[in-house]
Amino acid sequence: MTDGARNWFRDNQALAIGLIGQAVVLGIYMVNLEARVSTLEIRGSPHLEKIDARLTVLEATTAENKARLEKVTDVMTRRLNINP
Repeated sequence: MTDGARNWFRDNQALAIGLIGQAVVLGIYMVNLEARVSTLEIRGSPHLEKIDARLTVLEATTAENKARLEKVTDVMTRRLNINP
């Protein structure tokens, strides 16, 4: 088993080193991204305030639409004499 793995590694050494290098670079990128997100959460950002305002509006619109759909469903089920 180990001889097969060693032979495979010798045959595909460039591939293995490339994959290991990509994994290291990805790890570094993720650490930097986490640091940026953490900084934004701690300090705050005007962009985040705009996004929060938009989300609040969207949540209100979603709640209104849900109430409307429930009313339509109630009316339609009453007309069809379906008891959910």
